[in-house]
Amino acid sequence: MARDYYGTLGLSKTATDQEIKRAYRKLAREFHPDVNPDPTAQERFKEATTAYEVLSDPQKRKIVDMGGDPLSGPGGAGAQGGFNGQGFGGLGDVFEAFFGGQGGGTRGPRSRVQPGSDALIKVRLDLAECAQGVTKQVTVDTAILCDSCHGSGANGDSKPVQCESCRGSGEIQSVQRSFLGQVMTSRPCPTCSGFGSIIPDPCRKCSGEGRVRARRDISVRIPAGVASGMRVRLASQGEVGTGGGPAGDLYVEVVEQQHDTFVRDGDALHCTVKVPMVDAALGTTVTIESLIDGPIELDVDPGTQPGAIATVPNQGMPRLRAGSRGDLYVHLDVVIPTKLDHKQTEILRKFRDARHRDNAEVVNSNSHQGGKIFAKLRDFVSGH
Repeated sequence: MARDYYGTLGLSKTATDQEIKRAYRKLAREFHPDVNPDPTAQERFKEATTAYEVLSDPQKRKIVDMGGDPLSGPGGAGAQGGFNGQGFGGLGDVFEAFFGGQGGGTRGPRSRVQPGSDALIKVRLDLAECAQGVTKQVTVDTAILCDSCHGSGANGDSKPVQCESCRGSGEIQSVQRSFLGQVMTSRPCPTCSGFGSIIPDPCRKCSGEGRVRARRDISVRIPAGVASGMRVRLASQGEVGTGGGPAGDLYVEVVEQQHDTFVRDGDALHCTVKVPMVDAALGTTVTIESLIDGPIELDVDPGTQPGAIATVPNQGMPRLRAGSRGDLYVHLDVVIPTKLDHKQTEILRKFRDARHRDNAEVVNSNSHQGGKIFAKLRDFVSGH
């Protein structure tokens, strides 16, 4: 039984060339191996590509409409007997493996129309652009449809003509002697490269490929919350295939640049604020310029100790497709002055005398605070 090429693409026999192309592009976007790594999807993609190659070729489509299968042998896909028959356990595959061709059958000419490949471009974003989302204009250099021949590869009104060497079959057959006797093998026709036809007057612009390289600008919307290595997919914006085949996809990969103030850790942000010793003791208010909401006020509590961390909720990075944000962690670095004038020194001495109960002392290394110190030391030595 001949394969249902129309059914593979979800079409009826009355489908136009444009409907066939649109149906294939839709399936390719869904089942392409770069998009869907599932083995079943890969098999669906192969079936859709084969169906498109057959139905986009007028000669092969005519065979399908007559109830045949252009990719089977002379007896059809379901023929019994002979070396191509199912009754002989698929010996055609054996002939192909040993002799490079099918025994007793032909593959038929291959289509000039081939699907295009995907393209990749990288775009650099600063942390604010990653946090807020941005629309970028990117310049891509890819193959596009030739506007002179519109993918046919022929110049003007000229058309491809049947190859005289293979008479349109796309293959050259020869008889070889082997341990099985005389075996007929086939190979792609060297004159037409297996297409079964020749373009006698190629398009001057694309040299018969049906596509040309061009540089173009594309607008890309990048959502808030992206990070380095993430990709935005633009369907059918990649390379156009030979013969005007459907274009692949364009992937825009984000490269996040370092920020002068903030360090990103997933959806959390970290920054460091230097607090003078007196402000840490008495308490103060610090203004931080956030990435999204502008200036925010952070209250530093009186008696803040060196290494303290203040948490500002919902001031981190947006979470993709979640509608929420991470937190901002402010690391407070208490700054102790290294140079004091005479007046400042006298003030601090009076303060020390007033705090006569505060004396330097050696503490138990296994106590709570001492344990923290040694834990930090261990983390530093081990690289954590």
